[in-house]
Amino acid sequence: MVNEKVKNGEESLLHIYNRFPVALDHGEGVYLYDTEGKQYLDFAAGIGVTGLGYHNKELNDALKEQIDKLFHISNLYYHENCGIAAKALASASGMDKVFFTNSGAEAIEGALKAARKYAWTKKSGRYELIAMEHSFHGRTAGAVSVTGHPEYREPFEPLLPGVRFAKYNDLDSVKALVNEKTCGIILEPLQGEGGIHPVGQEFMEGIRKICDENDILMICDEVQCGMGRTGTMFAWQGYGIRPDILTMAKAIGNGIPVGAFAMTEKVAESSLKPGDHGTTYGGNPLACMAVSKVLEIFEKEQIVEHVKKVGAYLSSRLDELAEKMDCVTQRRGKGLMQGLAVTKPFAEVCQCALEEGLLVISAEGNVIRLLPPLIIEEKHVDEMIRKLEKALS
Repeated sequence: MVNEKVKNGEESLLHIYNRFPVALDHGEGVYLYDTEGKQYLDFAAGIGVTGLGYHNKELNDALKEQIDKLFHISNLYYHENCGIAAKALASASGMDKVFFTNSGAEAIEGALKAARKYAWTKKSGRYELIAMEHSFHGRTAGAVSVTGHPEYREPFEPLLPGVRFAKYNDLDSVKALVNEKTCGIILEPLQGEGGIHPVGQEFMEGIRKICDENDILMICDEVQCGMGRTGTMFAWQGYGIRPDILTMAKAIGNGIPVGAFAMTEKVAESSLKPGDHGTTYGGNPLACMAVSKVLEIFEKEQIVEHVKKVGAYLSSRLDELAEKMDCVTQRRGKGLMQGLAVTKPFAEVCQCALEEGLLVISAEGNVIRLLPPLIIEEKHVDEMIRKLEKALS
């Protein structure tokens, strides 16, 4: 539980954020520990951020060494880390050009600007965007404009003009919205906040076809579902459908604040130029060291292959739990991004899980969202199932 010292220090923030009633102190591997020493199995990973878990010595040592050298110079100068990280990230993501940001929302902002600038460069008069219902892309003005939850948008309207929403996995609903003003279609290959819904192969292929035939840019938001979580380095690779613009953040830095948007050479040549977009802290030496080291560890430890194996085991154990528990109505997801739709109130389940020493988070539709560190093993899946079954009983 939250001790008084921490609670008092956070008092002003508690009016802004809904926080769980626990004060975390440190982590080790896939476990977190509160200020009173209680251990929690982490199946939230900082909302899909800490893919390598906590206290990874190799990453920590690299970051400590970089802090002693240089951690900020602004984006007016070159530094070696940025080039190394960009090259590695472009290779891993299957894209050609990378722009570093501070967060996923900022990556979305850059992607939207790139799509509109591409249309402007072509003098096409296009500016409209098609997004998906139940999507989530962030809370900044542009990002929330393409987020498919009216309750997130309405308090801040008027927002970005020219945004229309199609039904996820319904190609006809997308086709009905495409017109001579459409410049981009944005979607998550696996919706997270919206309830853990994977995109269908036919839908991905259909969106790509629409974009190719109309010179529209396909934008994939992989801030949450990317970086190995679904069993491929980035989720689009599991479908073989390459987007024109790709956004990422969260696990690319394992907790160091960093995001990026990447694009094909075709888009890069006809969109953003120096001065069109910028960021003071984006791509700083510390963040880029985190990205390059994380990618190095992913390759060396064969994290993606590990996710395929453990993800399959997690899916099977969750299916068993769904079959056993009347309050679980459906399991859906891919790899180590899974959701259980339940009939019990999430707040009740979450509190019971905390008491059992398990951290989980929610998604739309009363869904228990499971986003563990990518380094979990089958024994951790078994431990989670035991604890979650008790929480659901």
